Amino acid sequence: MGLIDRLLGRKAEEKAVSFDPVWLDWFGSRQSKAGVPVNWERALDVSTVFACIRVIANGVAQVPLRVMKELPDGKGGTPATEHPLYTVLNRRPNKWMTSFELRETLIFHAALTGNAFFYKNMVRGQVRELIPIDPGCVTITRNNDYSLTYTVSGIDGRSMDFPQSLIWHLRGPSWDTWRGLDAVQQAREAIGLTIATENTQAELHANGAMPSGVYSTDQKIDPEKYKQIQAWIAAQVSGSNRHKPFVIDSNFKWTPQSMSGVDAQHLETRKFQTEQLCQSLGVFPQMIGHAGQAMTFASAEQVFLAHVVHTLGPWWERIQQSIDVNLLDGPEDAGYYAKFNANGLLKGAHKDRAEFYSKALGTGGSPAYMTPNEIRALEDLNPIEGGDELPKPTNVGGAPTPDKPKDGAQDPKNDEK
Repeated sequence: MGLIDRLLGRKAEEKAVSFDPVWLDWFGSRQSKAGVPVNWERALDVSTVFACIRVIANGVAQVPLRVMKELPDGKGGTPATEHPLYTVLNRRPNKWMTSFELRETLIFHAALTGNAFFYKNMVRGQVRELIPIDPGCVTITRNNDYSLTYTVSGIDGRSMDFPQSLIWHLRGPSWDTWRGLDAVQQAREAIGLTIATENTQAELHANGAMPSGVYSTDQKIDPEKYKQIQAWIAAQVSGSNRHKPFVIDSNFKWTPQSMSGVDAQHLETRKFQTEQLCQSLGVFPQMIGHAGQAMTFASAEQVFLAHVVHTLGPWWERIQQSIDVNLLDGPEDAGYYAKFNANGLLKGAHKDRAEFYSKALGTGGSPAYMTPNEIRALEDLNPIEGGDELPKPTNVGGAPTPDKPKDGAQDPKNDEK
């Protein structure tokens, strides 16, 4: 609040709603029904969660992301290499990260916590640098006018408020429209059960997959002797003695417990939990190496295509639109837009690409809709002279007819007669 407001007795604008991740960690329900506390750091220790996030991150980071300039006729666009944001998004977002690393981090933050934050370093109204911010260090406040204020806690412990214009906030799926849903907390029951199952199976194998037994005798055992026997048994059935013969005397009997069917089905339980986590994170199980049945080359191709369309496609569109709204929002940015080039991921076999390019060039009578240089660009080849024009279709209207004779000239057909 400024000095004039204080002198006039004006009150500062009240903040209507605040979202503080730290507050939720202290007071919110973060415990799964399996008895395991779940947060994003614990979730990443689960191999399925890490594999799913990595598959999405790789699919977003390896595809070229460019700033495009709309053509005058509004049909298509061309790479806007002259725009300052082009280098930021496509090559070097800041002094220590590559574009691949920034987008990889973006997905890890947004896919797990529902929110990814970047400070926009502005120079003359244009973004020249993007600084990632740990989502756990950001408090979002929605003001009465529906604007957002971001309170960021620095590494020195101090906090600073930033207006919406200086923070690029990428949201995942949202309920209240101004903060993304925490995917880890939405799936905490599946994640917690997976962690509990892994812990149980790890303890089982740490004991050599052998459950405990009963060491019995008719003799009276005092408490001190009981502790000694218990320590001796533990030493005989663990470590290097785990699979050696167990020798007992003094009329003691050892009765091992048999493994129950539930204990033996841990593997099936873990397979089911893998599928549950893949469903929660929107990843096909086959993409992380979990195949329920044998796959052919044809089915594998269809699964990969479905991954591109149904998993990566929504993330590409979410990021593109967020860039257009939050990073290309200045008056000098009119006509510019962000675009992922997914052609590299959608390349098929040489035969399939050859057939596609042949049709695109108008072979077979269909009108051409791609120029030779556009096709060469898809194959990472340099343009050729004269390759920017659409080819004329061939074999249109059947075989060519001979030219009619000019006036006064004799028709060759009449000579044959």
